[in-house]
Amino acid sequence: MDVRAHNRAAWDRDVERRNRWTVPVGPEAIEQARSGVISIVLTPTRPVPREWFPPLAGARVLCLASGGGQQAPLLAAAGAQVTVFDNSPRQLAQDRLVAERENLSLDTVLGDMADLSLFENASFELIVHPISNCFVPEVPPVWRECFRVLRAGGVLLAGFTNPVRYLFDSERTERQGLVVRHAIPYSDLSDLDPADRQRLIDGMESLEFGHTLDDQIGGQLEAGFLLTGFYEDHYGDEVDDALSQYLATFIATRAVKPSDTA
Repeated sequence: MDVRAHNRAAWDRDVERRNRWTVPVGPEAIEQARSGVISIVLTPTRPVPREWFPPLAGARVLCLASGGGQQAPLLAAAGAQVTVFDNSPRQLAQDRLVAERENLSLDTVLGDMADLSLFENASFELIVHPISNCFVPEVPPVWRECFRVLRAGGVLLAGFTNPVRYLFDSERTERQGLVVRHAIPYSDLSDLDPADRQRLIDGMESLEFGHTLDDQIGGQLEAGFLLTGFYEDHYGDEVDDALSQYLATFIATRAVKPSDTA
């Protein structure tokens, strides 16, 4: 199955459904960013610490798999030179909508997060990569490409899902509580029952992959990054999530490409 094509169509449909990650920011947030007060998230609720950002004025920023009219317009309003790279045309259209509404300059590019071959080495000072690599089968290629397109001393801000979320049977949770069903790494393609998988496909739901922490954190280190920040997060009160009662299941990291790297 062509996972990228299916997930592109699913996220295009999510714009119609007004998935929370497809709803653009409002004018008030843009004005705050213009005044130097910027608040973006990599995970469901917890804002990125201000000290995690490099200076944004004039910085070349890649918002990776980050369409939806949220992070990119705020960074552009803060003075960065922003490129949004995403698999969904309609998600990218949300960024253009905000840019036109607020008279902001940003570029939008359609593509696969694991293939940044359109960009030369050392093209960016900052990459912002909110939770999205759960939609690709392999994570290490994403980290390697991030490392390549960052300049020496550049910063990668990434959010991702703790694989513990994929242990449980989401279909049975509401009826029976948390039921362990799957091993990690996890794939909707190979680990779901055929009937459950077909329901996802027919319902135009995105296909997901539960990657190991070895690939998520170890993969950044193996690509050459140095980790300089870490925090955990969970769903807020607006999401009825049984697992959030027990632990945080989302992770954000700050990583730096060493300054002595060619």
